[in-house]
Amino acid sequence: MNVTEATHSSREARRYQRPPEQLMQLSRLGCFHASRLSFMRVLLRRLYLDNWQFKQQTFAIDNSGEGYAVYTAQCEQSIYSLVAFAHDLPDSLRSDRVIAERWDTTFTLFDGVPSAADIARLQANVPLQEAGRISEKELSLSRANRSGRLWSYVIDCLAMGNQPDSDMIKQTGYLMRTTAVYGSGKFGAADREVIAERPEFSGPFQVEMLHVYLIRWFVRDLANALAKAQGGDKATTLDAGIARLLGIGNSTGLGMAPFIVNHPVLFNNWISAREMAIAKVCQLANADESAVALFSACFDASQVSVDNWQTRHPIQIEKLTVLRAELSQLAQYLQSFDWQQSRPWQALFDWVQDTLGADAQELFASLMLEPYPELVDGLAHCMLAPASSPLIDGGLSIARLRQTIESRANWALKTDWEAPDNRARVWYISEEKLEPRLGERFEEDIADYEQPLCTGKRIAELYQLTTDCETKTVGDFLFRHPQHRETVKRVLRLNTHPYAEIQDNTIEKTMLPIDMLRCKLSFFGATHFDPRSDRWVRIVMFQHAPYPDELHAENYDYWPYNGGLLHGG
Repeated sequence: MNVTEATHSSREARRYQRPPEQLMQLSRLGCFHASRLSFMRVLLRRLYLDNWQFKQQTFAIDNSGEGYAVYTAQCEQSIYSLVAFAHDLPDSLRSDRVIAERWDTTFTLFDGVPSAADIARLQANVPLQEAGRISEKELSLSRANRSGRLWSYVIDCLAMGNQPDSDMIKQTGYLMRTTAVYGSGKFGAADREVIAERPEFSGPFQVEMLHVYLIRWFVRDLANALAKAQGGDKATTLDAGIARLLGIGNSTGLGMAPFIVNHPVLFNNWISAREMAIAKVCQLANADESAVALFSACFDASQVSVDNWQTRHPIQIEKLTVLRAELSQLAQYLQSFDWQQSRPWQALFDWVQDTLGADAQELFASLMLEPYPELVDGLAHCMLAPASSPLIDGGLSIARLRQTIESRANWALKTDWEAPDNRARVWYISEEKLEPRLGERFEEDIADYEQPLCTGKRIAELYQLTTDCETKTVGDFLFRHPQHRETVKRVLRLNTHPYAEIQDNTIEKTMLPIDMLRCKLSFFGATHFDPRSDRWVRIVMFQHAPYPDELHAENYDYWPYNGGLLHGG
């Protein structure tokens, strides 16, 4: 396909993208699944195709589990180092809460290879996390705790010369879980601009994904080392296949939720790229045997993965019950589906949209992309956003602004914003940890600290204020009402970025923040979402992925389906 054909194909596909009013409600966003465009998948493709080299540089961990290690990842242009600090933490001090002050392990991703002086500086600061300070040489900062269910069990098994039971491994999926991965300038780390032009980090969150990927390698090595220290010559190391069952867990709470509200252009580009990929596949005239076979293998593997998905939260239990039943319904439909018809993917996509629920629809949407890397993978380059914000056309008429609200943001006008239940929540920033929190407007004295995270309410207020407005232009209006500048920007942006806004009430009484969390985490590539309340969720990252020392042509791409035996490790 030449450039002209590719451009025409993209324009044609754009006509078939699902409309934002179908996609942008929280209940739908909370059903998204990982896909080829998820950032973990993008990272591992880059690591293999660009021939990155990996090395365990230093492993100075004593028999009690105290010390540090350095792992390097080198591409053609640069070299990066995960610096890991291990701590022998008493059980009584282990907590996933953001108010914790000590952790089993702490990490930073260093730009280059650290010197002895760098290690000393990092050792004095990284274990302190927020209480410490790092420099522009550090790209990210994180911490992780051992799994209370698996860590001791796995160490004991290996120390006795035995492999842990794979079914027990699958039930949890990780030996350690991170409670935060900070980047983009937080606590003194390098600003995004420092690495924005580096081709190895050209996609969203590639620094953070590399950071977590290297943590997983360190955790495997730490488990083997501590088992050896405990069992001596009798000890063994984790079987490679069992080790790949282990990802890195993550506990994510409200701190992540406002991100997709605060980054509308970036969020639009994530959604738009995925929708473009879906539309491109739907417009294919036919599906050859190899594509159908690959899709079928991914689908079968996904059914296994969903069957292995564990949760204790009633909302997620209900969603999983429905999802499993609907995947069985889809499997039965596929047995007689006519793949020889014209545009078979469009026909199948339409049936799924008309017949199944949102969770199954979004999982199918991800799966149908798998056979077509040549159509899909390049769209990952469209998922970034410029750092600058466009200027407002001050000469635009108020009438045109109102027309835009009516046509692009009419959803914001349909809510009764005076009803107490529709404004029951307040987003604010905690003074202690500088993290987003969600309070109850009519039960707590916090309204004065409210963050502007309900775009719908702000748009409705703007619309009301411009009714019978004396001023005729946007420029004159903002001169008198400068507090509405950001809302005007967001409204006008919808003309070019239709997926920029959540078309829902983010302060409503029954709103579920976990829907916002799941949406963002699905773009990371997370799986097996396990809500622990309506405000935080546990996930697994890089489960089934090859480790850096075993990355090769057969496993760098379709590894999320290894749990269903699509490919070997």
